[in-house]
Amino acid sequence: MTVLRLLRISLNVGDLRRAIAFYRDALGFAVAAEQDANPDWARLIAGTEARCRTARLRLGRQELELVAWDPPGTKYPPDSTAADLWFQHVAIVTNDIEAAYQRLQQHGMTPITRGGPQNLPPAAGAVVAYKFRDPDMHPLELIYFPPGAGDPAWQSAAGGPTIGIDHSALSVSNAEHSLAFYGRLGLGVRSRQINSGPEQDRLDRLSNVALDVIGLSPATSITPHVELLCYQAPRGRAFDPNRSGRDIAASRLIFQVEDAGVLQASGVSAEAKEEPGALILDPDGHAIMLLEIPEQ
Repeated sequence: MTVLRLLRISLNVGDLRRAIAFYRDALGFAVAAEQDANPDWARLIAGTEARCRTARLRLGRQELELVAWDPPGTKYPPDSTAADLWFQHVAIVTNDIEAAYQRLQQHGMTPITRGGPQNLPPAAGAVVAYKFRDPDMHPLELIYFPPGAGDPAWQSAAGGPTIGIDHSALSVSNAEHSLAFYGRLGLGVRSRQINSGPEQDRLDRLSNVALDVIGLSPATSITPHVELLCYQAPRGRAFDPNRSGRDIAASRLIFQVEDAGVLQASGVSAEAKEEPGALILDPDGHAIMLLEIPEQ
């Protein structure tokens, strides 16, 4: 099948008002829309009768969705690390990482990275990055691309200090299995490298990290894209098999597809289906929503 673009990243939150305030005040997002979700959409995700209210936020050209459930799911698992397979972060681009970092510290974030923003070596992309958690403990990342690195659009993006969403990164247990799965959706490899060393250890708040980082995107749209994080060391924990789509850690990638009706032909089985789209799980349990959106 053909994935056209990553429409948005969808996060479950415990308190919608608190979450909106954090993303607005700490990270510069603007509220584009807020509404009660369609019951069919809620049922597709939760698998049961449940209500939710959503807020669509924008930063530059990219979108983030916050979803508050009634009744709510479980809180984010305690003592989580980037190697745990429910890890999925949103990478927020900044054109002034010191200013973004200083603003962030005024708004109740929880640090992941030790020692402030880290200058990663050229083998790891030569970016400057800092990882932290929002009030619901979702992992997030500030990322600065020096001249010549990343999507060229970031070099000319207006505003600041935060200017958009570059990617969502998710931890996987087997890189080749995940590449086969996402390849069947129409995502191709755009970059691949092994990250390690003291800067990566401090960035992740882990020890002796060896990390296979794989950038994926559809042919028609590079940003925002997906990164697969396969930790060769340390190894993380798997998803709880009894998890709910309402749980705080149950994030979703929402893709626009050319034709949602070709799921079976593509070799991808749908966990749940609601025309014109479907909710599926990748090999490690990350939720993927596929939506067929008619051209305007």
